Amino acid sequence: MSEIKASDDQFHFAQMGERWWMTETAWFSFCVPERKLGGWFYTMVRPNIGTVAGGAWVWDDSTILPWEVPYSSNLTAMPLQDDPDLNDATFRNGVSLRTIMPLSSYEIGYEDAGLLQAELRFDAVMPPRPLRKPGSAFGDLTHFDQFGRVHGTITLHGEEIAVDCLAMRDRSWGPRPEHRPRKSAYVSGIASPDDCFLFVTKANELSGELAYGFMIRDGMIGDLASGTRRVERDPSTGLVERIFIEAVDEHGRALEASGVRLSGITLIRHSFIDQNGLMEWSINGKTGHGEDQDMWPVHEWSRYRREGVE
Repeated sequence: MSEIKASDDQFHFAQMGERWWMTETAWFSFCVPERKLGGWFYTMVRPNIGTVAGGAWVWDDSTILPWEVPYSSNLTAMPLQDDPDLNDATFRNGVSLRTIMPLSSYEIGYEDAGLLQAELRFDAVMPPRPLRKPGSAFGDLTHFDQFGRVHGTITLHGEEIAVDCLAMRDRSWGPRPEHRPRKSAYVSGIASPDDCFLFVTKANELSGELAYGFMIRDGMIGDLASGTRRVERDPSTGLVERIFIEAVDEHGRALEASGVRLSGITLIRHSFIDQNGLMEWSINGKTGHGEDQDMWPVHEWSRYRREGVE
């Protein structure tokens, strides 16, 4: 896709066509590593059927089940308000978004009285990076990723928790049918604005081979040209416990990243499962944090757990 423009902060409904599963998303993550606490705010809009889905999740290392984590709300078909403005919106899934500076700074709010409130700000530490190579689970979606600093507070069951971290956001728009999930992994890590990476594996392959990604090393960005993701799983749960990534970017620079899972959550998203883990990383020797989204079609995860076949 072409470079991201300020107008891409807004919805793209005019480009959507008429299929009901045309979808637009806005995702922001955050973490409090010293508490092994991770979180998401996620909004999924289907303009052709007038719905908004998603909500918020907050997890720690006490459990992975979405009905046992500190907070989980994943609404499926709330009515979309008339003439929504993504630059200044409060959705019926509880999420509010306001653009402070296009492609750079955003206020993220959330309200579920007595359970979870959020007042956070995302300030980009890099320009938005569009998906540049085919072969990932994102298929024909238009998609971009962006690291930033997230700061502010969440109030979780009455406890105010300060947030000040480096984390990822992404946006996408285009076809997202619910009946054709593909196995893949979406892996992010950031030690500083000058040292971070995104690594997405090829869809439906077992090799852990790179589909697309990028690295910022010593302040210079480059697309990843090749690489692999290797994992060690807990045999009792199947969850990823450790990750080893080796890759080379377009400038010939090496990416060596090893990650240890701090906590996680099982996210069930229509016909696929996302075993999402908050990771502590060593990124070319520098310590950081990020996530590993280990995504499986539900029937493939079931077969793996029943038969031990990946």
